[in-house]
Amino acid sequence: MGSKVLMSTDYHPQKDGPSDRIIQTLEDMSRACIIDFGGSWEGHLPLVEFAYNNSYHSNIQMAPYEALYAQKRQKQYADKILKSLEFSVGDMVMLKVSPCVETQESDRDSNNAE
Repeated sequence: MGSKVLMSTDYHPQKDGPSDRIIQTLEDMSRACIIDFGGSWEGHLPLVEFAYNNSYHSNIQMAPYEALYAQKRQKQYADKILKSLEFSVGDMVMLKVSPCVETQESDRDSNNAE
C-alpha cells in the first residue's frame, strides 16, 4: 500500500476567472505606477484603487463608482418625489398588508435547544 505525495501543485483558493483578472489588472496597474512614478507599490495603492474603481467594467457596463453613486442618486430622487403624509384621528386610510410567516412557540424552543 504505497502512497506518493506530489508537491508539484499549489493551493490557490482565489483561483477563479474573475478574481484572476482583477488581480492581474491590479498588478499591472501597480507595476505601471512604479515604472512611471517610482517608489514602492504601497505608496501608489490609493491611486491604483481610484483608477480601477473609475474605469469602465464591461460586466456591469459602467465604472463601480458610477454604479454606487447611481443608487444614491436614485434614492435622492425618490426622497424628493415621496412626500411626508400626516393623518388626523378619524382619517380613513388604505393599508397594504402582506402575509407574514409566524413561528409557533414550540418551534422556537426546539431550535434554541439544538
